[in-house]
Amino acid sequence: MSEPKPASAPPAGADLELVKRLREAHDKIKGEIRKVIVGQDAVIEQVLIAIFARGHCLLVGVPGLAKTMLIKTLAQTLSLSFNRIQFTPDLMPSDITGTEVIQEDKGTGQRIFKFLPGPIFANVILADEINRTPPKTQAALLEAMQEYQVTAGGRKHPLSLPFFVLATQNPIEQEGTYPLPEAQQDRFMFHVKVDYPTETEELEIMRVTTAPTRAEVSIVLSGDDILALQDIVRRVPVADEVLRYAVRLVRATRLRTPEAAPFVNEWVSWGAGPRATQYLILGGKARAILEGRPAVSTEDIRAVAHPVLRHRIITNFHAEAEGITSDTIVTRLLETVPRTEGKGLADAGIPAVLGSADAQ
Repeated sequence: MSEPKPASAPPAGADLELVKRLREAHDKIKGEIRKVIVGQDAVIEQVLIAIFARGHCLLVGVPGLAKTMLIKTLAQTLSLSFNRIQFTPDLMPSDITGTEVIQEDKGTGQRIFKFLPGPIFANVILADEINRTPPKTQAALLEAMQEYQVTAGGRKHPLSLPFFVLATQNPIEQEGTYPLPEAQQDRFMFHVKVDYPTETEELEIMRVTTAPTRAEVSIVLSGDDILALQDIVRRVPVADEVLRYAVRLVRATRLRTPEAAPFVNEWVSWGAGPRATQYLILGGKARAILEGRPAVSTEDIRAVAHPVLRHRIITNFHAEAEGITSDTIVTRLLETVPRTEGKGLADAGIPAVLGSADAQ
């Protein structure tokens, strides 16, 4: 995957200080978001993991579950520019990326092309109801998500970093929608399920949202802070046994291979590709650091397995007839794929945060 190149590694002392700062910032961000959002702890955690791992998120849930509010509040706590793009059937690619217009120089009378940036030129992009627009327009996001740039009129226009696309999708209304192609879904690091609140949470939502005043959200991090913290996440070390566990987990999703579980051959028409393994590792790194731990464990990999794999495992007719979902398959894989816990990195004498900054 093409990603921005991380900065050069700072000394170990600076690393450890950044790790401490990231842990503190993580707690503060969640505290600020909870001023506005009631519940949805797992959703908030997964979105934060994706952001610090430099990934994009697809949030799927019925209307009214505060998906838009969550993303907007998050942008406020991170002091980032925010644009909401409402996807509709008549939305054109240039409505997202921008367009070139002819302007006349009043001094010389010469006509020149000038690029007018579209709403994609912001740090946080809310792609609202992304499945309501045709594939041609959906594809306009691909280059921005993958290459952090937009091409118009043969010229490349870089996007400001950090850059995140957080897309929402309604799973129950299919009329007039265009399901995201698997290739585009694969660009999203996480597929986050947004469920209904509990009864207690819903009561609190009623109290908060019907009150005369709204909570003020404070800024926790700047854009430069986020870039530095993303860099430190990439340098979190990963033991070989954890890497092997992530590889085994993904390879077990591929039917008709020696590693495939029997139920995979029965229920799956297409398994996850290598990008899934990359995101399992990056998600595990971000989760470990956000919890204040200096290295990744298999438990970190397991914690991000569902949001990483649920949109990368395509079930077949037999699975659908039996009510088997991709989440069911991921749960079965976590129960059956073996994991081993040997010596940790700390036990092996490896410094806390001096891993390689290289990650695809």
